[in-house]
Amino acid sequence: MILSRRCYILLAVGGVSAALMDVLINRQVSLNFLRIYNFTLLIATILDASKVKTNPITVTRQEIPKLAVGRDNPIKLNITSGQEKAIACIRDAFPRKFAVDQDTIEVNLPANSTSEHSYIIHPDSRGEYEWGNIQVRQLGKLGLAWRDWTIPAQQKATVYPDLIGLRELSIRLTIENQGAMRQARRLGNGTEFAELREYRTGEDIRLIDWKATARRDRPVVRVLEPEQEQTLFILLDRGRLMTAKVGDMKRFDYGLNATLSLAMAGLSRGDKVGVAVFDRDITTWIPPERGNHHLSKLVERLTPIQPVLLEPDYLGAVTKVITQQTRRALVVVITDLVDVTASGELLGAMIRLTPRYLPFCVTLNDPLVAQIAHSPTSNTKDTYSRAVALDLLAQRQVAFAQLRQRGVLVLDAPCDRISEQLVDRYLQLKVRNLL
Repeated sequence: MILSRRCYILLAVGGVSAALMDVLINRQVSLNFLRIYNFTLLIATILDASKVKTNPITVTRQEIPKLAVGRDNPIKLNITSGQEKAIACIRDAFPRKFAVDQDTIEVNLPANSTSEHSYIIHPDSRGEYEWGNIQVRQLGKLGLAWRDWTIPAQQKATVYPDLIGLRELSIRLTIENQGAMRQARRLGNGTEFAELREYRTGEDIRLIDWKATARRDRPVVRVLEPEQEQTLFILLDRGRLMTAKVGDMKRFDYGLNATLSLAMAGLSRGDKVGVAVFDRDITTWIPPERGNHHLSKLVERLTPIQPVLLEPDYLGAVTKVITQQTRRALVVVITDLVDVTASGELLGAMIRLTPRYLPFCVTLNDPLVAQIAHSPTSNTKDTYSRAVALDLLAQRQVAFAQLRQRGVLVLDAPCDRISEQLVDRYLQLKVRNLL
């Protein structure tokens, strides 16, 4: 039993009244009044709290869905009142390392009613986490005391990569798929024959099929579309640089989200998609497959993986791909680099992929570094920080220039925008038929 604010106010009123009686009448009357008043208030408070036991609310947590890291996820509670109006405070035992919009839900329900309430949780790391029991504090009918009790509701839930972002991307790709293919045909890009149709003004005359033109006695062009059954292989670094936190999440989580987004885009375009995760060794190898079912396999296999404080072996990872993947493929390495010297092995590994494969180096930069580099300074400390940031950016650009000179595609994007920019770049490569 916990006393309410009303009970404390009534206690104060009784004390003030007793003090006035002591001044205006006599002390004995004041003491007798105070004893009777406090005893009556105590009995009323006990009865008020005990009556809650006969009319408690019931609280159940709905089954927790798959949670997406770095996103706002709703957790829903169903609350049902008894035969009387109910005022209560409810606190769920969510994992305390995650941020929520409200840790206490206050309800005021009419009698015999059910209400759905929710709070938003923002996970910043993947894995399996446990929700504990639900703590309930309900106010008595007289408003004198709260009754506090616990409802058993232990439940485990898994925090996955950004599934919400994948759903949004799936809708976008579905809408764009037909349009992208029509555009590719209209531009005449591709290697596979699709159809014959009449020549339209402004089209490339090199697309004219002269034999078909002679048979039909009017200009006819060959329509080509990009080859669909190509291979996309993604190498995801989980080494030391990927353990750093950028904003709310680790750099590796951004890289994992980008990996799954790119895999979804590749599968939607009919490509075979494979993924490998590496540090000193290849720790996870998922051979290339096509079909939407493959995405579910990727999500389940990649979700438990966490970054480690080990230096990555880029050359070993690339050698494994060269050994296992004999056909030409787009090989995407998702990682980060610091400078030319520290990233020498990455440069050597990416260059080894040329010209047999199409190598694509994707790096995840920290927007804070660019912000510091381009912010004016007013003191010595900030000036030194800006100088370091400018030097880091300059060295990254030198490394990227060396990669481009050797035929390596490069994308350097902020962590929070890497997935979108990577998918856009991949779709551009498909339209241009660079594979």
